[in-house]
Amino acid sequence: MPEQPRTLIANRRVEDDEWVLCEEDAPRPESGRVIVPLVEWQEASGDDIAPLLASDTELTPELAEQLLAAPLVAIDFPRFTDGRGYSIARQLRERHGYRGQIRAVGDVLIDQLYYMSRCGFDAFLLREDQIVEDALNALDTFSLSYQPGTDTPEPLFRRRMRESA
Repeated sequence: MPEQPRTLIANRRVEDDEWVLCEEDAPRPESGRVIVPLVEWQEASGDDIAPLLASDTELTPELAEQLLAAPLVAIDFPRFTDGRGYSIARQLRERHGYRGQIRAVGDVLIDQLYYMSRCGFDAFLLREDQIVEDALNALDTFSLSYQPGTDTPEPLFRRRMRESA
């Protein structure tokens, strides 16, 4: 049986997860929406299947073009210290214009949620030991950011210059 979903935070609230995350060799459910490894997704089609990108996925222009058709893109964090997923999400949003859900899966900790959201993630499948209320609060860790992000593309100094003009 595929792994049962953990707590899903999407659009800054806890939601029921209608997607089943299926790792590489895990059996697939007979029906329903599934997230599968990239190669399997590329061989399939439909709105009930979505790709799981490994953290070492090279986001080529060709792959990014394919992903624009995906109902969601899940990016795996095999370890919380592996930051490559941040770059994949940011490239999908900023360079390639992906507008669907980008979901962080794997070793996802509340400490990372604020920064992940700034890079383009809008859904998080929390690690089992994470406290949901703390995770929701973590999304608002800071009220202002100096650097640009996918949520605020203009750096703080430019916003202040524009507001004072």
